[in-house]
Amino acid sequence: MAIVSRPKESSCVGAEVGKEFGAQNPLSQGLVSERASSRLADTADVEPYDPRQELGAAELRILYRAEALAKRRKDARPGLWIAVVIYVLFSVSDLLLIPDVAAYTITARFAVGLTALLTLEAQLRRGAATEWLDVTCAAAIIFGYIGWLFPASLGANKETVAYYMVFGTIFMMSANLFFTFSFKVSIITSTIILCILYVVNYFLPASLTYKMVFGTFYVSCFTFTSYVNWKLNEERYNVFLNALEAKIQHKEATERGKALLRLSRTDPLTGLENRRAIDEKLRDYWSDWQRLGSKFAAILIDVDFFKKFNDCYGHQEGDRCLIHVANALSDLIKNYNGSIGRYGGEEFIVLARMDKKDQVTELAEAICRTVENLAITHELRRDGVSIVTASVGAAFTRTQAGAKLEKIIHEADRALYLAKAGGRNCARLFDPTDPQSSDESENLAALLKIAIGQGLVSLVYQPIQDVVSGRVEAVEALMRLKMLDGTLVPPSLFIPVAERTGAILELGRWAIRTVCAELLADDHVPLVSVNVSPIQLKTPGFAASVATILGETGVTGNRLAFEITEGLEMEMHSDILRCISDLKLLGIKIWLDDFGTGFAGLSWLRLIDFDTVKIDRSFLHDCGTPKGMAMLQDIIALVRNRGHQILVEGVETDEQIALMREFGIDKIQGFRVGRPVPAANFQAKRGVHKRPFLRSA
Repeated sequence: MAIVSRPKESSCVGAEVGKEFGAQNPLSQGLVSERASSRLADTADVEPYDPRQELGAAELRILYRAEALAKRRKDARPGLWIAVVIYVLFSVSDLLLIPDVAAYTITARFAVGLTALLTLEAQLRRGAATEWLDVTCAAAIIFGYIGWLFPASLGANKETVAYYMVFGTIFMMSANLFFTFSFKVSIITSTIILCILYVVNYFLPASLTYKMVFGTFYVSCFTFTSYVNWKLNEERYNVFLNALEAKIQHKEATERGKALLRLSRTDPLTGLENRRAIDEKLRDYWSDWQRLGSKFAAILIDVDFFKKFNDCYGHQEGDRCLIHVANALSDLIKNYNGSIGRYGGEEFIVLARMDKKDQVTELAEAICRTVENLAITHELRRDGVSIVTASVGAAFTRTQAGAKLEKIIHEADRALYLAKAGGRNCARLFDPTDPQSSDESENLAALLKIAIGQGLVSLVYQPIQDVVSGRVEAVEALMRLKMLDGTLVPPSLFIPVAERTGAILELGRWAIRTVCAELLADDHVPLVSVNVSPIQLKTPGFAASVATILGETGVTGNRLAFEITEGLEMEMHSDILRCISDLKLLGIKIWLDDFGTGFAGLSWLRLIDFDTVKIDRSFLHDCGTPKGMAMLQDIIALVRNRGHQILVEGVETDEQIALMREFGIDKIQGFRVGRPVPAANFQAKRGVHKRPFLRSA
């Protein structure tokens, strides 16, 4: 399995191994870094690594010599000190075996040993090269042998001296075995000692047999110790190779583990931290806040109309869009010392330590500007903006008492909802005093769950008048909600909560069923319009559920009109178009509500054959100025050219009614026509036989 982020980090392996094996040799670092560590970067599942397969013999020897230099430098001081101490202690044997010249040999021992130690210490202090330390140690062996041998050879008892010369082999063994010289230095040193032995042996007054026997012994010692030295060097080389292999394998395993850990915590598309990693950081931030009082902000970012971008430009372009957004936001967040991760789909999350709300607001707005400044083309949006933007919801830590980890995310999510409901491409900071974002909305959400069962929700109806005939030809059903204590809740509060929580689906079905039962089933009014959210239209099976209600109540579809309201979910989805087509097959009329105030009105006017378009009351109320009058006329002309019937809301005076007649408006609605009233006001005064209908379980 290839790991994308591997090369940058594993390239350090060779340098570290080279540093451990010989910091003085830059070449050793480069060789391992270039060959061994590059292999670590390329693969994750491989056979055990053998450096001999990729590095040449000469290159490995260079690394080995670098290690040997470091080891010899490290061992030079203790090795020479031990050798000198042992060398001096052999003075006891001088006193026992050659007492007549012991004073000379002992003096020589001390002189040579002290000189060698002083020379070595001076070299170490000056930082002399390791090769010069080897020369000093080798010279100490040679001169230590000469300084002892020649005084000893002057002793009176030549036979004792002859036998005493056997100790010369100790110096030979020291050169080959005690010190870790390179093989070349060891051979040169022991050869010099062998030659000196032969010279002294030649001049000793001893028999030929003695000279031959001991000469052979000297050669045997030289050969044996040299062979053992050669074998030790080979073994040291093999140990070096095994150590190098073990170190690289360990480093490779460590890097692989780190890479797998990073992979498990990284979003594969954007390279940001994934939800798992960001949740862990959120717990850390939360813990620091609880223990230390370190405040922080949680910011949710949602790319606006991303599903439409994906559908229109393709998933590859969608991925590129997310990558560009992720990179830009990552660069921005670095300036705030925060963390950013992908929370799923087109949603990102930012965590940042901050002390004041103003800082949170500044960062949230900077995020909006950063995405907008990317200027990624998105021409098929329905809100008049032609580039990719983002909606941002932020929450800031407040009171620690009784706080829960999930609360700050919920608050950021509610702020994000308000940002999207407010037109997108904006930032909202959670405000606990705002009914739309505070805990009050959660209370409303809980209330909506029991509203139908507890009879807390009801309908009132506002008449719609035909301008020409002056008759009430339809009514609009308006939902009302009261709390358990009877306090009324404005629709501007509970409708957004119902849409956000999904409660609008059940409330919508209840409203349609109630309209059919209260007014349409017994022909109290010709037509009733009901507000329908695009969330309902996107829900699978909505048209079928409406058909079921019509069948159960015995109401024909042409008695019912659905007003589509512009709002949070006003994106043009194929599911919505399909649902509208199915509703039209049922005979249901489709009206466009509050035309001119939302983002999608013109697009919907082009794509959907509405039966009626309701012009928002604000345009009628602005007719007091020439500019406002011209605006209303332009809107009326636009709708009329499309062939739709026109209904104007907010008619409150006779003058406005006269103006509507002058403009040729089809229908009007407002307090001048009638205020919202209960169904009883429209039901026939005489007793009627109500047709039974079945209620769904």
